[in-house]
Amino acid sequence: MSQVSKSKQLEVVEPIGNRVLIRKDEDKKTTKGGIQLPGNIEIPTITGRIVAVSAQVDRDEDYPIRQYDKVLFNPKNAVPVDFEGDNRLFVVPVEDVVAVFRRPKD
Repeated sequence: MSQVSKSKQLEVVEPIGNRVLIRKDEDKKTTKGGIQLPGNIEIPTITGRIVAVSAQVDRDEDYPIRQYDKVLFNPKNAVPVDFEGDNRLFVVPVEDVVAVFRRPKD
């Protein structure tokens, strides 16, 4: 593999310790009642999808979260990852993941 192709490889962000990587959902521009909000006003969203889970969290049975789970999280301690243009990636302490959305099993 040449030097040029090595530098073109995609970078990945792997959380360490008791942390997960979350892609925050888009902020809503419409209320539940269907009212369209002006362009500069958004309803803050604190839901997102788990992109990556640290090895430590993956081994811990107290945290039943896996990659691609939709979660509700407290953004207070979230660290933004300046990795993409839209800047929706955050490294979040697993303690700040407060709920996981699950479909009921039949």
